[in-house]
Amino acid sequence: MSEALPSLLDRGSDFVTVTAVRTTPDLREARVFVSVLGSEKKIARTIEALNAAHGVLQAKLNSELRMKRIPLLSFEYDPTAVEAMRIVEADRRTRSRP
Repeated sequence: MSEALPSLLDRGSDFVTVTAVRTTPDLREARVFVSVLGSEKKIARTIEALNAAHGVLQAKLNSELRMKRIPLLSFEYDPTAVEAMRIVEADRRTRSRP
């Protein structure tokens, strides 16, 4: 799935990473969490584009996986990477104080 993402998004969405996938026990639905670097507007546009293209991604998964049923995909923003960068930067600033 990560390999298919760049072809579905505009050139301004180069930094999109799948961070986690959570499926329902019956594998009918999958929540795909992605990290997106950029402004809130860029993040919203990227998530909207991914959700709009879920059918294309499902078809690609269907051609590559041997499953009876491919889960219905939905995409959500995962802020973990951005929050981690903020924490590291705050720690760096604190340690550099005399």
